[in-house]
Amino acid sequence: MPQTDHRSAFDTATAVARTEGGGLTAELDPGWDVGGGILNGGYLLAVAARAAVLESPHAHPVALSASYLHAAAAGPAALTVTPGPAGRTLAHSAVVLADAAGPAVTVQATTATLTADAATFSSPMPAATPVQDCVSIAENAHLAPSSVSVPGLTQRVDVRLDPLTAGWALGQPAEEPMMRAWLRFADGREPDPLALVTFADALPPTSWAMGVFGWAPTVQLQVLVRALPAPGWCLVEARANEIAGGWLDEDYRIWDSTGRLVAQSRQLARAPR
Repeated sequence: MPQTDHRSAFDTATAVARTEGGGLTAELDPGWDVGGGILNGGYLLAVAARAAVLESPHAHPVALSASYLHAAAAGPAALTVTPGPAGRTLAHSAVVLADAAGPAVTVQATTATLTADAATFSSPMPAATPVQDCVSIAENAHLAPSSVSVPGLTQRVDVRLDPLTAGWALGQPAEEPMMRAWLRFADGREPDPLALVTFADALPPTSWAMGVFGWAPTVQLQVLVRALPAPGWCLVEARANEIAGGWLDEDYRIWDSTGRLVAQSRQLARAPR
């Protein structure tokens, strides 16, 4: 089953409870925002994934496809899980996360039980700067302009930017919209499939790599969890294929501390403007 450590900020923030009437509720935590009180899409998807697993005979989310209908507000949320076909190896369901304004996120979820079996083939981890030589976003939050609110997400997820793809932070934008960073939870909670769902949307927009800054609201996000991650840091690489017409796409690949590919994601977002 997904790791649940009640000392962990992540498990507290993604907790799903069953009401007396049989419904599911969550308390969306304002501490997982990306700035301006806007909650991170990966965090919201992890809440929905936890609800899907709670109503499934299988232990892990393996494929999630989410549409974001409006920016969900922090506070009480209701979750509705509609079961679909289920079998010995997997189960399908539809999840709706709603706040006071109505449905905010809809998710098509597939759950299964992942194992530690060796991969027949796994895309190799790219060469990256060692984590101790990378740039901590949280430790450098004081460098942000006074007019910029520090996202709560950066205090919950420890992001260490690879200097080779972080020139944008030093006023030296790149020609390619690509970022690479090491991630783990700031409180030391080890990664699991639900954590990977959040990590799959935890970096700044890839347009920032080219010096194009601003909020890039997620419209659609697909996450595949491929394996149980080993303890320790995860390496995340995010890349855009095209930024045009007010739209931005992003592909993520995530490797665990052993170098195994453990998750992938693809999203469509509105480009910063």
